[in-house]
Amino acid sequence: MEIYEAIRARHSVRAYQERDVEEDKLRRVLDAGRLAPSARNRQERKFVVVRDGQRRESLAEAADQPWIARAPVLVAVVGTTPDAVMHCGVPTDPVDCAIAIDHMTLAAVAEGLGTCWLGHFDQEACRRLLGVPQGAIIIELLAVGYPRGEPGPKQRKALDEVICQETFH
Repeated sequence: MEIYEAIRARHSVRAYQERDVEEDKLRRVLDAGRLAPSARNRQERKFVVVRDGQRRESLAEAADQPWIARAPVLVAVVGTTPDAVMHCGVPTDPVDCAIAIDHMTLAAVAEGLGTCWLGHFDQEACRRLLGVPQGAIIIELLAVGYPRGEPGPKQRKALDEVICQETFH
């Protein structure tokens, strides 16, 4: 699949088929996240892959989003250096993890899979469920699986609405 086609096709999937994700496809998706750039190439992130149904149910409860339990795979994207900050003043973990997630979502489209990023979850409850140690933080959860149904049309602002030339305005 061509990259621009994957970008146009990617959408948030909240309904999944009752079908397992093949290990080779999942590994390619995870590898896309591994290959993503990071600040100073430190690669300070981990991907916690959750397939167990009971653990997915528990995460769904901690997120107050029952639908995520029906995704056959949940990936917790964890930043391992929460105090690291880039020279510009922006924390590195959220940026580095977001880039990895974006790579994974596009790779998932190329594999015929759907995804949805989740930032609405109870951090401490999810940390306990996944054994994430102090000194690390779950940046996002990513639901992965085969989409059920077809997406509606994407609603995006026109390009001219988001581009500023030379200065912010």
